[in-house]
Amino acid sequence: MRLAILAFAAGILALQMRAELPAPAWLGAAGACGCLLLFAARRGSWLAIPGAVLIGFAWAGAWAGLRLADELPSANEGRDAEIVGVVAGLPQRFENGVRFDFDVERAPFAVPAQISLAWYRGWRPQEDDEFHPLPTIRAGERWQLTVRLKRPHGNMNPHGFDYEAWLFERGIRATGYVRKSDGNRRLEALVAEPGYLVERWRQTRRGHFQRALGEAPYAGVLVALAIGDQRAIEPALWQVFARTGVTHLLSVSGLHVTMIAGLAAWLAGWGWRRSSWLMLRLPAQKAAAAIGFLAALGYCLLSGFAVPAQRTLYMLAVVALALWTGRTTAVSRVLALALLLVLLLDPWAVLAAGFWLSFGAVGLLFYVGAGRLGDGHWLRTWSGAQWAVTLGMVPALLALFQQFSLVSPFANAIAIPVVSLLVTPLALLGALPFGEPLLWLAHWLTEWLMRLLHWLSASDWAVWQQQAPPAQVVPA
Repeated sequence: MRLAILAFAAGILALQMRAELPAPAWLGAAGACGCLLLFAARRGSWLAIPGAVLIGFAWAGAWAGLRLADELPSANEGRDAEIVGVVAGLPQRFENGVRFDFDVERAPFAVPAQISLAWYRGWRPQEDDEFHPLPTIRAGERWQLTVRLKRPHGNMNPHGFDYEAWLFERGIRATGYVRKSDGNRRLEALVAEPGYLVERWRQTRRGHFQRALGEAPYAGVLVALAIGDQRAIEPALWQVFARTGVTHLLSVSGLHVTMIAGLAAWLAGWGWRRSSWLMLRLPAQKAAAAIGFLAALGYCLLSGFAVPAQRTLYMLAVVALALWTGRTTAVSRVLALALLLVLLLDPWAVLAAGFWLSFGAVGLLFYVGAGRLGDGHWLRTWSGAQWAVTLGMVPALLALFQQFSLVSPFANAIAIPVVSLLVTPLALLGALPFGEPLLWLAHWLTEWLMRLLHWLSASDWAVWQQQAPPAQVVPA
């Protein structure tokens, strides 16, 4: 099964690397052949491998075809359109306005189902030195807006950020801006659908952080750790994180999700064992597994459900299900099932650097945890795992970013326990009502940590840079 899942992932990657999408007939033939090969290999034959590759190729192609079909016709670019829809995600303020994703419900002509809009403040007609204010935009609101749209466009610089591909992965097939119109108005304060309710909840918590911390220099770091809004972190800080190799800690990583689930499971098990009535109805171990999974699910929803969080949540789901059914599941099988679920729901995940880094890091930890570094003191085990992951990820970091932080082992040895065991729990508890003192404590710890990271990143030798290695060398 594990080899078949890896083959399925290889088929998806092969499709994403193509410059053009194959014709639907070819994709259908590939899927049909793959299913036949899997059926023929139901007793363990090697035919399962090419069958899984073909199914992965066809699966990714089918998703890509559906997304490509949801496009803005060229004839409709630059035309004003009065549309009705719902604010779908966290609005992001910038210097001259606000940007937000918008789910289109009604339009006068063909437009994509999801678009990205900017609403600029604009100049006052009488006072040229002032901007007119914008209405407050909240996730989950239904609006009627007059907009002007265009197809996504981005620069094609080698090894640079591919803005067009990033929009495509997120399902945004047009961008535009709100035009000045008397018809622009809010139609409904909140559309009570699960996705919109979660986004409104996230925006409410972000507002809580902003009110509590004000202009504190690292408030954006706490917002990113608690609700997954990485755009709250200033660009200069990302440079410090990249030079010290701790970027993975400043997003909602699998380590954070596992920590929250483990803490919730421990507290649930501790409390459950103190009630004979509860113990007679459900074993404490099963109750702890269920509550730990629900805590992880809640944190993933609050944080925006990024790929590292998805991977960890699916792994926790497999472990909890195995515990409930009384089955023993190998860690490699858990990781493979998590990989399968991620790619079934998001075939474009293979294009994200975080996908490869997160699965690679977890795979190395599993390798180390299998006893290959030997038993011994917990400090030896911790340092061995740290060095194994640090050195093992060098080829991937050079291939993806053409650089590697030489100070990252020391920086991570301090930052991992501080961020995972102290700052993140305090930030989550501080998101609750009356949690402002905990937010300030989390900010104080972050400020102390940032002083160290700034000092490490200032060294001329902090980063090793070189050209990307050949593709065939990376897996070797």
